[in-house]
Amino acid sequence: MSAEGGELAIRARGLTRQFGALVAVDHVDLSVPRACVYGFLGPNGSGKSTTLRMLCGLLTPTSGDVDVLGLHIPEQAEALKRRIGYMTQKFSLYEDLTVLENLQFLAAIHDLPRALAKTRVDEAIERYHFGDRRKQLAGTLSGGQKQRLSLAGSTLHQPELLLLDEPTSAVDPESRRDFWARLFELADAGTTLLVSTHYMDEAERCHRLAILQNGKLVADDTPAALCAALPGRVWRVRTALARATESVLRRHPQVLGVAQIGNDLRVLAAPTLDEASLRALLPPGSNAEIEAIAPNLEDVFVAATRGVEARAA
Repeated sequence: MSAEGGELAIRARGLTRQFGALVAVDHVDLSVPRACVYGFLGPNGSGKSTTLRMLCGLLTPTSGDVDVLGLHIPEQAEALKRRIGYMTQKFSLYEDLTVLENLQFLAAIHDLPRALAKTRVDEAIERYHFGDRRKQLAGTLSGGQKQRLSLAGSTLHQPELLLLDEPTSAVDPESRRDFWARLFELADAGTTLLVSTHYMDEAERCHRLAILQNGKLVADDTPAALCAALPGRVWRVRTALARATESVLRRHPQVLGVAQIGNDLRVLAAPTLDEASLRALLPPGSNAEIEAIAPNLEDVFVAATRGVEARAA
């Protein structure tokens, strides 16, 4: 199944969750294709975890309509549990059990027949490179190894849908790359994956991406399409007075974001701010070189979330 279309794994309309007066998720609409790596990007408190918990039936929506794998949630949440996997940011397996014992325990939790459980556990140990660590206590594994073990355990029952809540926030870059390679292997085999993250490089890997801010869905498309549709201009400003120039630009209402990279400034501006107008804003003596450059996902994120902040002001 193509990640670009076909049958949906998840359809949510008006998904909302309130905690007292706080609206954690605010009328979110989602359409997630099957066999798709679908990302949730947003800062802490944006509603990513709450959305994932509602989609897998762990949390009841305040309002909205949700269908997951053809089941209506939360009414059919119990039936859904047997068809999904859920992996949290925090290592949730037993640290005083070995790698093998943890996987055997999870196979039993999923009611896998003994022969099938042995086959699945052996396959997981090989696939996730635990052949020489079968008898190692889980608590002595590195951060990256713990996350691989969690992923192995989450997929023993071969779920149709796997939800991962910031799974790589505590691991090194090499482990993150390896972890994402495993995710794409699962997607290629037909699993639908929902992954929340606050890493831009991880968001760029996703087939499709939702950006959440203050509980609202502010963008939803492929990463390439989101960059192509960015309503603004991105400029590279090279100047020896980078700090002073950044300070000036940040105060201008048509400048949405400024990031310093060495002696260069990456400037995200409103569509109405052309090169001549931008140059007029620079401090005297900056002698700046200005060049239009292609937007990236960080620019999209800044533009989308700043738009929400502006509407709320």
